[in-house]
Amino acid sequence: MLRDSGPTPAAGAGAGAGDDDDGDDDAPVVFKTFHADREAADPDQDEVFAQLDDVPYASGMLTNVVGVNFREAGKIYDYDAQGEAYQRGDHVLCDFEQGVSIGRVVIASARRLVAGELPRILSRATAADLAAERAFDDRAAEALRFARERTRERRLPIKMVRCDYIHKGQKVLVYFASEDRVDFRDLVKELTTRLRVRVELRQIGARDEAKIVGGIGSCGRELCCSTFLPRFEPVSIKHAKEQNLPLNPSKVTGQCGRLKCCLVYEASTYRELGKGLPKLGKRVTTPAGEGKVAELDVLRQRVRVWFEEGGSQVFPANVVARVDPPQPQGRRRDPEPDDDGGAAGPGGAGPLPGDDLPPA
Repeated sequence: MLRDSGPTPAAGAGAGAGDDDDGDDDAPVVFKTFHADREAADPDQDEVFAQLDDVPYASGMLTNVVGVNFREAGKIYDYDAQGEAYQRGDHVLCDFEQGVSIGRVVIASARRLVAGELPRILSRATAADLAAERAFDDRAAEALRFARERTRERRLPIKMVRCDYIHKGQKVLVYFASEDRVDFRDLVKELTTRLRVRVELRQIGARDEAKIVGGIGSCGRELCCSTFLPRFEPVSIKHAKEQNLPLNPSKVTGQCGRLKCCLVYEASTYRELGKGLPKLGKRVTTPAGEGKVAELDVLRQRVRVWFEEGGSQVFPANVVARVDPPQPQGRRRDPEPDDDGGAAGPGGAGPLPGDDLPPA
C-alpha cells in the first residue's frame, strides 16, 4: 500500500522544488520505482501470481481415494472410488491378489493427491454377494475342522489356524504354524480329495497366529494385533530397558510368546525425555551433596540419588548435574610434526639433534 505523503504541492510552487534532493520523496517516488520494476519484469502486467513461481507444488493426480481392508485389523489398501461416495462400513467388490473379493470400507472416500494409478472399486457388494461370502465362510470352517482332524491322526507337529476360500471357491488357503519343517504332501493330497478344490498350505509365524486367533492380553483388553494394528513394528528388548520395565519374560512377552507390540507405543517419548537425564550409577551433584544415581523417573523427570553417607533422596532433574571424571595428570604429549613431516626439536621447530649426520 502507498503511504500518505500529505497534501500535494500546488502546480508552479517553486521551479526548484522538484530538483531539491532533500525534498519529500515518499509516496510518488516509491510508487514510480516499484511500478518501473514491475514493468521491466512483466511488461503486460498479466502475471498476477508471479511471486508464487518459486513455491513448490504438490505432485500427483487428484483421486477419489477410499481405504479398504479384507480382514479384521488387516492391512488397509487404497482404491480409486471414481465418482462414488463410500462411507465406513460399506462393502465393496475389489480386485485383490486373491481375485475379486469383498472388502469393507474403513476410510471414507475423499479426494487427495496420489503418486500413481490406484486399482478401482468394481461396484458395491449386493445382498447376493454377501450371501455367497457367508457360504464360503461356512465351507472354510468345515475345511478347517477336517484339516485339524487329519493333522491329529497323522500326528504332525503343526497347528492349523485358518482356512480361506479364494477365486470364487476354486482354491483353499490353509494357514498353519509350526516350529519345524514338516512334510505335509500326503496331507495336501487328502485335503484335495475331500474338498475337491486346489489346496495350498502356508506357514505363518507366532505373531500372525495370534493376530488371526485373537485373545485377551495381560492388560485385560483384546489383543492390539487382532483389533487395530494393520502391521507389526520391530520390537527389541531395548524398548523395555528404556522404559525401566522389569526384564521378566512373563511381563514383557505377549500371547504369541514374543515381545509385546505395545512396547513401541511410548518408546519415542521415553527416548526424547531421557536425553537430558544422567545414567544409572553415574556420580552427580545435588543441592544436598554428591552421590550416585540410583533410580530414574523419566516421565516425571525425577532422579533418586544415593549418598555415600547413607540414605537416598529424590530431586528434580533440573537441579542434578553430572560430575565429569577427573582428567589424568602428568601425561606427556607427543611432539607435533613439522612441515617436513619430522618431529619438532627442543626449541620448537627444526630438526632433532643428529638429523644432520650422514647416513650409515
